[in-house]
Amino acid sequence: MLLCESGLLDGEDATSHWGYCDAIKLRHPTVRIRKERVLVPAGDGHRLITTGGFSSWHDLLLYLVGRIAGTEEARRLAKCFLLDWHLDGQLPFAALTVGRKHDDPLVAVAQFWAADNYANPNPVAVMAGEAGLTERSFLRRFKKATGQSPLEYVQTLRIEEAKQLLETTGMGLDEVGAQVGYSEPSAFRHLFRKLVGETPSAYRRRFLRAEAEAA
Repeated sequence: MLLCESGLLDGEDATSHWGYCDAIKLRHPTVRIRKERVLVPAGDGHRLITTGGFSSWHDLLLYLVGRIAGTEEARRLAKCFLLDWHLDGQLPFAALTVGRKHDDPLVAVAQFWAADNYANPNPVAVMAGEAGLTERSFLRRFKKATGQSPLEYVQTLRIEEAKQLLETTGMGLDEVGAQVGYSEPSAFRHLFRKLVGETPSAYRRRFLRAEAEAA
């Protein structure tokens, strides 16, 4: 509420405890409330971070670790201290830790769209639309800002989420692939091996073995 009153969140995405979201919308209509999110970075360089709910400090902690030390370190910390990743898993901060950090606000808009919609069958065209750019201009601008093409970026998000599903659920491999946007199991397996260095089944076995050894 204080951030809203200060004007720092005008025109920005934000979240809060679900009990306050409707009141904030009424009092501060220029703030875009994301009631469904537990953590929302905003502002230049994502210097403003709002969270929702009492236990959202877990998400804030993991976000900051992921932003400073990398996604793998955030995941390791979550496992070590049995921290809950909540409904969005690691995606609230994965979009910021994949690739280089940058100060391009239009690219950031596209990244946050991708964090929620990585399974979309045609993500690059929609990301360009979210950024308000032609696809050709968007491709060039995204690559300059992040060091990756938009498709490479989305693929990385998809595989990171697939790793989470392999670690935390009993879903079949084909089901995991479909969940993150791959209707063809062979395409999912090929990309997973390319980015992770092993097959999805080998990754799951290695994770389960590490869990058993740590128990």
